[in-house]
Amino acid sequence: MPKLWNDTIASHRAAVRTVVLDATGAVVAERGLTGVTMAEVAQRSGIGRATLYKYFADVESILTAWHQRQVAEHLRQLSEIWERTHRIEDVLEAYAFICHEHPPSEAAASLHRSAHVDHARQHLVSFIADRLVTVRDDVPPKELATYCIHALQAAGAVPSKAAVRRLVKVTLDGLGAPATGRGGGGAGR
Repeated sequence: MPKLWNDTIASHRAAVRTVVLDATGAVVAERGLTGVTMAEVAQRSGIGRATLYKYFADVESILTAWHQRQVAEHLRQLSEIWERTHRIEDVLEAYAFICHEHPPSEAAASLHRSAHVDHARQHLVSFIADRLVTVRDDVPPKELATYCIHALQAAGAVPSKAAVRRLVKVTLDGLGAPATGRGGGGAGR
C-alpha cells in the first residue's frame, strides 16, 4: 500500500481513538468510572457501537486506555514543572494536587493495578529520585522518592488546598537536612 494511504489510515485511527478517550473522560467526569458504558461512549463520540468495538473490546479496555492517557499527561505535567522551575517543591506540590483532584475509589482500584500504572509509578519514582540525589547522604534517593510519593498520596483524603500545601511542607520537612559534601541542593531550604 502507498505510504500516503497508510499515513491517512493511521491518522484516522488516532483521531477516532482521541475522540473516544475524550468522550470517556466526559462520562467519567459526569458519572464516575462505573457510569461508563459502550453505548454512552459511542453516542458521545459520534460513532457507531460496531465501530467502537473495532477499537476497544469492552468498557474495561476503554477505561484502561483513558487512564493510561491520564497518567501519561500527569507525568508530562510534572516534567514540565521541573523544566520550568527546577524546584522539587513545585514538583511535589503538583503531584499532591493531582492526588487531591483524583482521590482513590474502589472503582479506580482495578485501574491502579494495571501494568501501565506500575510502569508509570516506576517512572515517577525514578524521576523524583533523580531530583533528590543531593538531599541526603544516608538514604538512597529512590527510598526518599518512594517516601514522598506515598506521603503525598494522602492528599486524596485531605479536605482543602491549604491542607494539601501543609502536607507537602510536612513531606519536605521529613526529607531532613541537606546532604553534606555533595555541593548544595537540598530540598530548597
